[in-house]
Amino acid sequence: MKPTINTASASGLEWVKSSYSGNNGNCVEVAALPGGGRALRDSKNPHGPALAFTSSEWAAFIAGACAGEFDLS
Repeated sequence: MKPTINTASASGLEWVKSSYSGNNGNCVEVAALPGGGRALRDSKNPHGPALAFTSSEWAAFIAGACAGEFDLS
């Protein structure tokens, strides 16, 4: 199971939503964590839990996304 962080205790984080997100509410938000990791949360539940990723896990995800590993085609 992926580690989670309590977003209430991480209130100092700057959460960012993709500029590609519409106004339908089905979005995720990402925040930089101390040490270079990232946190990811559901924009519909900003006070709920967030997934925590190390910097190497996040880099692997971004590389996979850029390489098309998650394309639905």
